[in-house]
Amino acid sequence: MVEDVEETRYGIERLLTASGYRVTTARGEEEAVFSARLKPPDLVLICLGLDAVQIPSVATRIRERTGLDEDVPVVAFCVASLNEGAEVAAGHNVYMTRPDNFDQLRGLIGRLLRTFPRHG
Repeated sequence: MVEDVEETRYGIERLLTASGYRVTTARGEEEAVFSARLKPPDLVLICLGLDAVQIPSVATRIRERTGLDEDVPVVAFCVASLNEGAEVAAGHNVYMTRPDNFDQLRGLIGRLLRTFPRHG
């Protein structure tokens, strides 16, 4: 999970961990690249307050710089340009969402991990 605000990063990490996910956090793109090189993730979660048009390029850079497979889903959430509760595809296995609640985000993550299972 890539999140630049410490309190938000900690809160989301706790919620995901309580839901049974193993979570590695990063404060920005550079830390995310470093972490993904050490242990490739099954899914990348981005919450950096980015403009919607920036998200596919950030996802592409993280993939290219880490050598992640194209089948690793990238989810950007809390995207301000989306209506609350919205979820859209923004590129190859790149999704943007602005969930109404944590259950909606957790549901999207679960669905993507079932759709794009990884073994390792």
